[in-house]
Amino acid sequence: MAAGTGDHRRGKTALFLAACGWAGAAPHWLDPSRSLLPALTLAVLLGGYGLRTVLRRESLGDGSEPGLTSADPEEGANTARPTVDVVVAARDEEAVVTRLVERLAALRYPADRLSLCVVDDGSEDRTPERLAVLQDRFPALQVIRRPRNAGGGKSGALNEALAQTQGEWLLILDADAQLADDQLERLIPFACGGDWSAVQMRKAVTNAQDNWLTRVQAMEMAFDAQIQQGRLAGGGVAELRGNGQLLRRDLLEACGGFNEETVTDDLDLSFRLLLQEARIGILWNPPVQEEAVETLQALWKQRQRWAEGGLQRFLDYWPGLLSSRLNLSQRRDLASFFLLQYALPVVSWSDLITSLLSRTTPAYWPLSIVAFSVSGVAYWRGCRRSSDGPDLPQPDVLNLLLGIAYLSHWFVVIPWVTLRMALRPKRLVWAKTSHRGQEETVQA
Repeated sequence: MAAGTGDHRRGKTALFLAACGWAGAAPHWLDPSRSLLPALTLAVLLGGYGLRTVLRRESLGDGSEPGLTSADPEEGANTARPTVDVVVAARDEEAVVTRLVERLAALRYPADRLSLCVVDDGSEDRTPERLAVLQDRFPALQVIRRPRNAGGGKSGALNEALAQTQGEWLLILDADAQLADDQLERLIPFACGGDWSAVQMRKAVTNAQDNWLTRVQAMEMAFDAQIQQGRLAGGGVAELRGNGQLLRRDLLEACGGFNEETVTDDLDLSFRLLLQEARIGILWNPPVQEEAVETLQALWKQRQRWAEGGLQRFLDYWPGLLSSRLNLSQRRDLASFFLLQYALPVVSWSDLITSLLSRTTPAYWPLSIVAFSVSGVAYWRGCRRSSDGPDLPQPDVLNLLLGIAYLSHWFVVIPWVTLRMALRPKRLVWAKTSHRGQEETVQA
């Protein structure tokens, strides 16, 4: 199953790269007194929009908008319980698969309305043996085994599960996911009561205390959820994040399932749901808990995949994104965050190179400063909020400065990935994140 098209990907990426190159160089051709004008204009427009997005919840107050805050554990008492399939695609997950299944088996939800499905996608470690033992312990556990060369990557594994399950809702988890016992009792009423087509739970990091890198990733997850809720509250676009996404089966099937031609099935599906006029809610509490990568090498590998999939979806679906299927608020929101997230890093490199060659002053520094400043506000807002999961890092000056500096890695990753996409043919590889297993206690 696939949706969208990756046709002419190199050509589209090259066009985007050329446009960013021109945008970065053009201000240097202007009179020096006017060279900062483009960046200052964008700083006011994009920075203003971003700041309103980050601060928007101040005026709403907790609970005033469905799909923006926390799920009430008492809401589920009088709510009909739809059938739910919990689906995990696992490859070489011997370190975490036992803990995962034990936690899923402990979920409080009617047994006749819940099924657990793990897709063993050609594991070459002890994952198959551990799943066999777990099936003996938990007879309701469904295990689907695929050969390693079955194709389609993680999306192919999820499509296999989609074809062999029947629940009204699918909860997609990564193998390192950790849930509280009452997670479904809170999540399902939230989704049904808000009339959402999909819900993305906030992601919380279980190993935030391990080192500075895991700590800033914990802050980044709160930062991301804060921005997503602000975008949604302002009539913009919310996105799925893979781990902890709840999907309505009928809409997922109407979209064609999971796209096997992308490296980020969640981001791709977000756009296909958007073009189907489906509504994605964002749930702050309870979060889905996961491990953060612990080394710069692992971060580099992970973020290249995220950057490639994130940019590819814009290249694949741009005609629909510009069409009347999206309202003005949604198109404005997408344009703003596309420019800040994908265009600005590439433009900044063109600006820097041109300034060195022409011996002129860089022209886009005002926009970059505004973007990083708004990010700092998002960190501060997100990390001050209550968390039903692991404690969030304190947004003190040191952590805020570290978090802002950490975000600069996107100014390396995105230009590098863009250049690679423009020059090299598309190659799909399931570059999974390794999990070593943590023994933290899940916090309710």
